[in-house]
Amino acid sequence: MNVGLSSEERIILMTKQYDDDRGGVDSNTVGVYRTAATVKGGRRFSFSAMVVCGDRQGQVGLGYGKANQVPNAIEKATKKAKREMREFPLTGTTIPHEVTGKFGACSVRLVPASPGTGVIAGAAVRAVLDLLGVQDCLSKAYGSTNNKNLTKAVIDGLRQLRSRETVQMLRKVELEKTHTEQSHEAVPSVVAEKVTSEEATV
Repeated sequence: MNVGLSSEERIILMTKQYDDDRGGVDSNTVGVYRTAATVKGGRRFSFSAMVVCGDRQGQVGLGYGKANQVPNAIEKATKKAKREMREFPLTGTTIPHEVTGKFGACSVRLVPASPGTGVIAGAAVRAVLDLLGVQDCLSKAYGSTNNKNLTKAVIDGLRQLRSRETVQMLRKVELEKTHTEQSHEAVPSVVAEKVTSEEATV
């Protein structure tokens, strides 16, 4: 079906098909990697891709696929990422509490931030947080900065997140709200007051 197209055109075509088919789920390719095996006739190339999928509303998944062609590798990784999608707790536009995720030689520390801070992170960490729906978060990477392992370390950190209600139920105690939680809860009321004042002015 794609005979006669260059590799770039095939990638664009496959990406367009994903956009039409994703059903509200966004995807981001963290990286495409090429490996070569030396055989009797020369070199045989194969490709692998790492893709993050998320709905920007608290669900995200990570997928890794291998194939002899780049579009096929991306397609495999995207399908796996959609299967691996799971829900993580959020507080407003940030994470509920500080966590440290680890994978291999990588460690990633995620810290909740006040509204308006933005996502302070590198490309690999930002890819996961953006598709999760986090708009305010601080991060710091320790050790290796390999994009594959960094992305997996972020997912490991997200798996450690617990909502306030879950912690209170497990520990059977009442927890005080942090400054960050209070600031995120105050944002909707501030926006509502602004809208009301604008309507009154009109």
